[in-house]
Amino acid sequence: MDTVSLQHQIQSVQRHISFLKKEQMALLRDLHLEILRLQKRCSELTHDLEMRGVQSHQQELPSVMLLNGDCPESLEKEGVAEPPRENGLEEAEPGDETTGQEVIVIQDTGFSVKILVPGIEPFSLQVSPQEMVQEIHQVLMDREDTCHRTCFSLHLDGNMLDHFSELRSVEGLQEGSVLRVVEEPYTVREARIHVRHVRDLLKSLDPSDAFNGVDCNSLSFLSVFTDGDLGDSGKRKKGLEMDPIDCTPPEYILPGSRERPLCPLQPQNRDWKPLQCLKVLTMSGWNPPPGNRKMHGDLMYLFVITAEDRQVSITASTRGFYLNQSTAYHFNPKPASPRFLSHSLVELLNQISPTFKKNFAVLQKKRVQRHPFERIATPFQVYSWTAPQAEHAMDCVRAEDAYTSRLGYEEHIPGQTRDWNEELQTTRELPRKNLPERLLRERAIFKVHSDFTAAATRGAMAVIDGNVMAINPSEETKMQMFIWNNIFFSLGFDVRDHYKDFGGDVAAYVAPTNDLNGVRTYNVVDVEGLYTLGTVVVDYRGYRVTAQSIIPGILERDQEQSVIYGSIDFGKTVVSHPRYLELLERTSRPLKILRHRVLNDRDEEVELCSSVECKGIIGNDGRHYILDLLRTFPPDLNFLPVPGEELPEECTRAGFPRTHRHKLCCLRQELVDAFVEHRYLLFMKLAALQLMQQKASQLQTPSSLENGGPSSMESKPEDPPRMEAGSEEEGSSASGLAKVKELAETIAADDGTDPRSREVIRNACKAVGSISSTAFDIRFNPDIFSPGVRFPESCQDEVRDQKQLLKDAAAFLLSCQIPGLVKDCTEHAVLPMDGATLAEVMRQRGINMRYLGKVLELVLRSPARQQLDHIYKIGIGELITRSAKHIFKTYLQGVELSGLSAAISHFLNCFLSSYPNPVAHLPADELVSKKRSKRRKNRPPGASDNTAWAVMTPQELWRNICQEAKNYFDFSLECETVDQAVETYGLQKITLLREISLKTGIQVLLKEYSFDSRHKPTFTEEDVLNIFPVVKHVNPKASDAFHFFQSGQAKVQQGFLKEGCELINEALNLFNNVYGAMHVETCACLRLLARLHYIMGDYAEALSNQQKAVLMSERVMGIEHPNTIQEYMHLALYCFASSQLSTSLSLLYRARYLMLLVFGEDHPEMALLDNNIGLVLHGVMEYDLSLRFLENALAVSTKYHGPKALKVALSHHLVARVYESKAEFRSALQHEKEGYTIYKTQLGEDHEKTKESSEYLKCLTQQAVALQRTMNEIYRNGSSANIPPLKFTAPSLASVLEQLNVINGILFIPLSQKDLENLKAEVARRHQLQEASRNRDKAEEPMATEPEPEPEPSGGPEDLGSEPQAAKDPSPSVQG
Repeated sequence: MDTVSLQHQIQSVQRHISFLKKEQMALLRDLHLEILRLQKRCSELTHDLEMRGVQSHQQELPSVMLLNGDCPESLEKEGVAEPPRENGLEEAEPGDETTGQEVIVIQDTGFSVKILVPGIEPFSLQVSPQEMVQEIHQVLMDREDTCHRTCFSLHLDGNMLDHFSELRSVEGLQEGSVLRVVEEPYTVREARIHVRHVRDLLKSLDPSDAFNGVDCNSLSFLSVFTDGDLGDSGKRKKGLEMDPIDCTPPEYILPGSRERPLCPLQPQNRDWKPLQCLKVLTMSGWNPPPGNRKMHGDLMYLFVITAEDRQVSITASTRGFYLNQSTAYHFNPKPASPRFLSHSLVELLNQISPTFKKNFAVLQKKRVQRHPFERIATPFQVYSWTAPQAEHAMDCVRAEDAYTSRLGYEEHIPGQTRDWNEELQTTRELPRKNLPERLLRERAIFKVHSDFTAAATRGAMAVIDGNVMAINPSEETKMQMFIWNNIFFSLGFDVRDHYKDFGGDVAAYVAPTNDLNGVRTYNVVDVEGLYTLGTVVVDYRGYRVTAQSIIPGILERDQEQSVIYGSIDFGKTVVSHPRYLELLERTSRPLKILRHRVLNDRDEEVELCSSVECKGIIGNDGRHYILDLLRTFPPDLNFLPVPGEELPEECTRAGFPRTHRHKLCCLRQELVDAFVEHRYLLFMKLAALQLMQQKASQLQTPSSLENGGPSSMESKPEDPPRMEAGSEEEGSSASGLAKVKELAETIAADDGTDPRSREVIRNACKAVGSISSTAFDIRFNPDIFSPGVRFPESCQDEVRDQKQLLKDAAAFLLSCQIPGLVKDCTEHAVLPMDGATLAEVMRQRGINMRYLGKVLELVLRSPARQQLDHIYKIGIGELITRSAKHIFKTYLQGVELSGLSAAISHFLNCFLSSYPNPVAHLPADELVSKKRSKRRKNRPPGASDNTAWAVMTPQELWRNICQEAKNYFDFSLECETVDQAVETYGLQKITLLREISLKTGIQVLLKEYSFDSRHKPTFTEEDVLNIFPVVKHVNPKASDAFHFFQSGQAKVQQGFLKEGCELINEALNLFNNVYGAMHVETCACLRLLARLHYIMGDYAEALSNQQKAVLMSERVMGIEHPNTIQEYMHLALYCFASSQLSTSLSLLYRARYLMLLVFGEDHPEMALLDNNIGLVLHGVMEYDLSLRFLENALAVSTKYHGPKALKVALSHHLVARVYESKAEFRSALQHEKEGYTIYKTQLGEDHEKTKESSEYLKCLTQQAVALQRTMNEIYRNGSSANIPPLKFTAPSLASVLEQLNVINGILFIPLSQKDLENLKAEVARRHQLQEASRNRDKAEEPMATEPEPEPEPSGGPEDLGSEPQAAKDPSPSVQG
């Protein structure tokens, strides 16, 4: 890195100032062109991007914000009273015009302007005052009729508009103004941008970028199943499509099918059949123009072969494009005939190639018809683990990108390479006093992070592929470090024995992820003045690369001189700094970190407010940076045996402590939070108990208090864990808790309170391990049990208490969190479907993946073992694939690039193929050079002549997998081959292939693999298409949007649907503003909005929002992610309600196929899906087919919920209805009787459900009797019998829809206005009670009329005592 000169510093300061300029939108000029383009694209092309509907409630908005203000703000800043928030909003308006308008950031009323473009009819365009002129450019570059123009300016009354000015600042621009498009002369840069844009237009329907994982493209297949946009088809298909619906699914989707094909995962989209406009468009070999031609205005030369096989050479000049007379071997820059000069390359090609003209027009028509969400780039790259065989076409832009250092969108940015550190830190320093400032800041932070992640990923791959020169090239490969594009890269190896005491290379491998978790945490706390480095961890080809932004000046100094806080040698030499202590002190409460003292090598006491490894460095820019945050959280004692330390009984019983392969095991932040919350409840109970004892003793005798109080508490300190696992104390009533809370606060505030109360608090604090004796405050010392860290004598008591606290936390994980997880799974409150969702569920509860073996053991021992079968299967699959991933990592390090596909296919054969002895294909001999050249120093890491990987056998690999599972997860697998594993644990090979591919970044060819063939191996080299990086990064959040979302959910749960809907709409706008159009959180928002609109009867709006949610889930999470499967099911329901029956069915079949691929048939969620399919088929009178699905659903429900569950009763009823439609009354009666029995035993004789079932039984009996009479009549009188026609009614679609709503957990209960008012008052009253007592059973009374077979489907104990429509809605919508 160049020496930081004075000039550099001046530039840095200038940049800093420009960021903080008042016209904050100018910030987006450099960083955010993409977001601007995408937002405009969305609003222009769909007319209902999420800003729709806002104008209608624009006037109400400030009150909505204030209504919401008290809740989120108080959450955001503890202790800030809410009046300042209100004042902030009100004062902003008179004081500062921009802010006043931007309080309602997205709500400025738009107006329309007229656009005049040369050669086409004028058209009008809707714009908004806070947009930039640049955004109108983007819209014109995207419109079908103007898309081929890139180099133009907009003029109003003869004056050129500045690209980066906001429309509201343009004088004279108003409703009806005319903007003229004026063609501008080209420069080399503009000509390149033009060619790139034309290439993008030609490739706009080509999915190859999505399959190759470049430029944030990803796949979506929804349109294949909906035949285009649902909005249009809704209008088209209103004629109750009962005509010919082909309902028969492919054989592999039917219940009981063993076939799991892979090809349907990526069905071929009709639009992908490429319309060939040109054969070749590439840069000419005559570039760059010689000096004499430059002076004629030549900028560059292109070579084109048209579809008619005509070869032409084109000159790009300052005035436009024309044909020249050059050939492949002869340079003649003179214009050729026809002498046609065109300002746009497309217009020129239209002139010379009729095929181009025709196909390009069709292509653009198709492009603009696609849903915008199918084409917008995602914020982070999503990789596909399968891809079809694609032919490699010529592409000049791709070729140029590969061999120039184009980094992201840098050619649009002055100064070329970006100073990532400066950008990351400057965006953090943006003001954040009010909503517009916070939105702008979060938007800038998010944008820079996603750009940084993309650049870091490209750099890490270049480093491992050997394309970057090391900064220390003379050292051993493992020890090399790299700088590329202002990012510092290091490899995950133990350089210079830094981690010798912690596990060597293994510790060096996990340290970066721990560090990333630390960075993530400090970023969330977001203390002003404290800076972290941009950090991305990339796993690629078996190596772990850490990419970090560079602290200014760090490379010119020794680390010893730079570090002014913390330790560079794990605690031998330790230094501190008052400013760092002050900054870190502000993070200590939210992060539960204890300020503590340690001894350095000279036995001096040093005060720290973090772990010793956390280093503080002041950069040349004067900022205070912290790095090496790998021990932000306390150590996990279950995996850290310490001589002489005894763990609690819960741990020793479970076989802990166990020696792990490294000593950097930390507890997760979620666990620390859960533990502290748990201790807080315990603290409240103890204090309430004592208060009651005091009260009681005052009524009796004062002396008994003296004895009773303290003595009852004496036993407590030793006892807390016992109480932890214990049941709720009856004594701790809601009012008692409220009093204690009040008491704790008053004592904290005032020392002169009643000494008895103080005594109560002091005892309770001591019992739960609080560091303060006057208020509840639990914090951890992250340096306890750190090798090499010593504490002063004076702190020994504190250290002893801290050790006990860590032991309690380790016990809490085993005694509360893991059993809690298993209980939630048993009750189906959480429904993981694959390894990733299981890992997510574990992490939410603070359980690290190394406890997976313990979770599985507990599942095996559970009395409800059968109801946990799906969890066991997912867990075993996860355990096997994670163990295989560990082995694969070291396996790949020994493979050179030329043998990569052979090595990966050999590994997959050993892992998944039944073929007993696969042989690896080494690179062909004729290509191996006879003379071995001396090897260069700067070779990619691990590129040795190592072919040891080729001798691996399936037996050896599976032996290693079982050993790894035992060593790492402490779980004994009982299988020696893949076939045994599949047989023993009921796994699917296709699922294992998906899991290992996602974990390691492998991409395989989309084809049917014969895993079970014993005659030939499953995979060949040609089946491995690519290996992608697996990237871990920080996910910046949109805090205001999230608060609005939570408030909206709360409103919905209280039954205030309309208000909830408005708040969630607002959240959606804010999410769009921060994240752009594509994001996981936006997806959750859209799903909830769709559900609300559905409940409120607006099916069209529900359909539109849910369609976006499905597209977004496919694009951002993956086409077969469990979340996408859920979204497909919701969309199918709304399609059915909108009378689009065949679309509904094809969506449900797609969901079932994906679930079969991801898990298999035997999953509780499959029962819900099959019930949906069965009901829709019943509705279209496909009775036999319907029965197959409904009976499968019944079997699965019975297995997972028990034969006496209400869900099973509902399932019996649905089956009975189909048998009734088939006139098989005996079977119908049998099933309905089963259902009736369940209702009767579960709900009692008088319950509405029981009565309904009883009525239905009578009705069935009458029909059965009538049928029997008729049959008897026929037997008696033969063909002359006089038979009244039997009435077999086809089920009405309304009744089918009603049942669909019931099984999907949506209840509609007609209520009068008065009922509603009473209900809302009751809800509000109960809500207050619930706040105090957290009582779960509040849903029983108000809704006793409609109890639950229903609430279970969506999963969760959130049965809400709220307006019934909302009752079941929030939980499913919001989860995931």
